[in-house]
Parts: sequence; structure tokens; C-alpha cells
Amino acid sequence: MIGFLIAILSGALMSVQGVFNTQVTKTTGMWVSNGWVQLSAFAVCVIAWFVAGRDPVSAITKVEPKYMLLGGVIGAGITWTVIKSMSALGPAKAALLIVMAQLIVAYVIELLGLFGVEKEPLEWRKIGGMCLALVGVAIFQWK
Repeated sequence: MIGFLIAILSGALMSVQGVFNTQVTKTTGMWVSNGWVQLSAFAVCVIAWFVAGRDPVSAITKVEPKYMLLGGVIGAGITWTVIKSMSALGPAKAALLIVMAQLIVAYVIELLGLFGVEKEPLEWRKIGGMCLALVGVAIFQWK
């Protein structure tokens, strides 16, 4: 149950963050805004590290495979794409398409067992659920 609540909180925070970042970008520009997002996130992580625990920073050198360390680079790309999509489509449409893309890519990762994730068998009910969600996107976009 806690996983569901955290996932809901994550989605809500992502939507609010996207709106905030889009508004900041209107005043500062894309890369100043994106840099601020990453810098402020780093500051929060440093504070949390001091408060919650002191795992050794040197452990980062032991991560394998090394491409797994690209999360921050991907994060900058996420911030950029969320800002651009929200400014072009509005928060609701952008969030809907972002979530659909997350769902489809996550399921492909599970199906193929990519990036160290345990491979899962194809389930037609999940494909049907995604198709139903895509119909929902079409209805949401329909004027």
C-alpha cells in the first residue's frame, strides 16, 4: 500500500514541479531554470545525507555498469522535456502524454529485461490496459 501512495505522491510532485519549472523558465531561460532545478536538488540531497545517513560518497565509484551513473544527465533531459511539453501543451495534456510514455517504456524495459530489471512475460491484459489508456489520451485530446 505504501508503494501506491508514494507513486501517487511522485506523480503529483512531478506535475507541480513541471508547472513551477515552466514558470521559472519564462523569466530566466531554459538552462538557468534547469541548472537551478539540478543545483537545488543537489542541495536537498546534501542536507538529507547529513541528516538521514552517511553512506560513503566513494561508493559511487563502485557502481556497475558505469552507464547507470547517467541518471543526472537524464534528469536534466527530463527537466528540459517537461518544461517544453508543458509550455506547448499545457500541464494536463503534457502530464498525460508523459505518463503514457513512462508506462510504455517501463513495460518494454520489463519485457526485455533491460538495465538489470528482471524479465517479465508478455501479458495481454497489460497491453489492453495500455491501449485503453491510449484511447483515454485520444478522448482527452479530442475537441
